[in-house]
Amino acid sequence: MKIASLIAALVATAALTVLGQEGVVQDAKQGAKKAGETVKDGLETAAEKTKETAKTVGKKTKQAAETVARKTKETVDGTGEKASESTQKTHHKSRKAANKAKAQGTEEQTTDREPNTPAPTDR
Repeated sequence: MKIASLIAALVATAALTVLGQEGVVQDAKQGAKKAGETVKDGLETAAEKTKETAKTVGKKTKQAAETVARKTKETVDGTGEKASESTQKTHHKSRKAANKAKAQGTEEQTTDREPNTPAPTDR
């Protein structure tokens, strides 16, 4: 009977050891599962934040591009109008100067009619 008791004690010890190991394995599985869920939640949150940030950056970039395009167009249009005005003023001034010079040339021709040949007494 001593041998039977000894065998029973060994079997009981082995069974308790196996059950204890299974408990540790179960705890490790649960811990890993919780850690995995936490990482998954963190990644989903990061993905959502990244997506929102990308949308915001896209909107801001589009607004900036539209502003630059509008300002450039305004500058080009303003430059074109100023150049046109400047050309018209220059044309007007040059025509006025040409007419004035022409009038002065006509006056000189009619009033300064001296002969080109020297007079015989001036020699």
